[in-house]
Amino acid sequence: MKLKYLLFLIFILSISISAQSPDKILSRANKALGGEKVLKSIVSWQAKGKITRLGDGAGGNYQAQAARPNLYGENFDLNGFEYAAGYNGKSGWARDSKNGLRTLTGDSARDFQTEANFRANRWLDVKADKIKITSGGKSNINGTEVNVVVLKNTKGGQIKLYFDAVNNLLLREEIPQNSGIKITDYGDYRNVNGIRQAFSIVSKSGDEIYEIKLDKVNFNRQIAKSDFDFPRISNEPLPDIKTLLSEIRANADRIDGILDNYSYLETRIEREVDKAGNLVEKDSETTSLSFYKGYRIRRAVAKNGKPLSVSAQADEDKKIEKQVKEIEERIAEREKKQQKLERELAAGKTGTPENENNQRISLSDALRGSLLVNPRRERFRGRDVIVFDYEPNPAFKPQTRIEKLLALCTGAVWVDAEDKQIVRLEALLTKNTGNFIGKVKRGTSFSLENERINDEIWLPSIADISISVKILFAGININNLIKYGDYKRFNTEVKEGKVN
Repeated sequence: MKLKYLLFLIFILSISISAQSPDKILSRANKALGGEKVLKSIVSWQAKGKITRLGDGAGGNYQAQAARPNLYGENFDLNGFEYAAGYNGKSGWARDSKNGLRTLTGDSARDFQTEANFRANRWLDVKADKIKITSGGKSNINGTEVNVVVLKNTKGGQIKLYFDAVNNLLLREEIPQNSGIKITDYGDYRNVNGIRQAFSIVSKSGDEIYEIKLDKVNFNRQIAKSDFDFPRISNEPLPDIKTLLSEIRANADRIDGILDNYSYLETRIEREVDKAGNLVEKDSETTSLSFYKGYRIRRAVAKNGKPLSVSAQADEDKKIEKQVKEIEERIAEREKKQQKLERELAAGKTGTPENENNQRISLSDALRGSLLVNPRRERFRGRDVIVFDYEPNPAFKPQTRIEKLLALCTGAVWVDAEDKQIVRLEALLTKNTGNFIGKVKRGTSFSLENERINDEIWLPSIADISISVKILFAGININNLIKYGDYKRFNTEVKEGKVN
């Protein structure tokens, strides 16, 4: 018994000794590559070489580059087949000889943004970027023992890294790509200005395997931000940005009028990152929404996919009665203020109508504090659209809290060329905003995609929200996926406290 106990103890101790924390593995990798201080001094890099598709031997030139904070681009040609992709900090794009040029959306956009951030920063800014580091245990690559580290961001993006257990150099990485995994192996490390750099790369994407042999790698050369922008290849004229925004805003009132005649369902799914760094669904609530005199009426109808009980539904009906009463009081108060203002103006007194902050805010209003750049024409959901990147406008002076928040965002916006309505919007907060009491943290993101209903209006179909807030000394993370649907036209009536 004593011998068995001793052997068991030795086994447990051997596991604890051999196991390494992911922080320690990354620290050793930093040292192996040249030191953390040297790596953090890299603000940009460029690599050039030759690429060969192993399946048929097709070959050509290869080039990649990246710059902080999150700019990345890659391009190559294979016997006439060209491929290029880039992320400019606001949107990602891809172009190839088969599918043409397009702005990335959905999972493809998320995956490429994850890759771009990694290419520009490695694993050096994981805390600032809210990336969770976990251990993937030990593994074996072609007979070499490796330590595995997994990086997971708040959007569900995951990168798996495999480090040589002896020399601590990165041997393999697995990065999500188009609902699959791109596997990249590294070798032939050489010293470039005090930094260990792999010159041999083998990348497997889908059914294809590519071999890349680099000829030259440069660090900290100045790269123009425009090098990562969406390429301009069309000579078709684009509309004036100011004119287009004016048309969108003018159209917003008509859209709001149409929306008042629609009811729809909203399912809000709460998600959280578990201890392993996985994004998992926690709770969901389905709400019926309609509009009464320009104000939103909400009525919960289901919880976690199950209809509410009779008593819970009765409570919701009482809440609607209260909402309608408050709306009527609000409208009456507004009318009183308007009448008072008109009397003052008639008496020669000056005054300004009070801004209404409790009604809907249009997406076009959200862009008032932004500079729209890189306009291009594309197809989206079978429609002709005009796509813009946008970034903070330093000349804009925000007046409200929501304007202050939105004026610090970058992203992209898709506008229906005919309807002059926003059909998709992506936003990323570029810096912390707030004060010592409450602060919204950098990296907060929001995306909204609309669908065309009854050939007259674009209405929300899905929204993805990730917010990180610090209140005093506590951190709060909100990660919601919101789905919209079951749009129905109706006439607004109030009967016995209910909206039909």
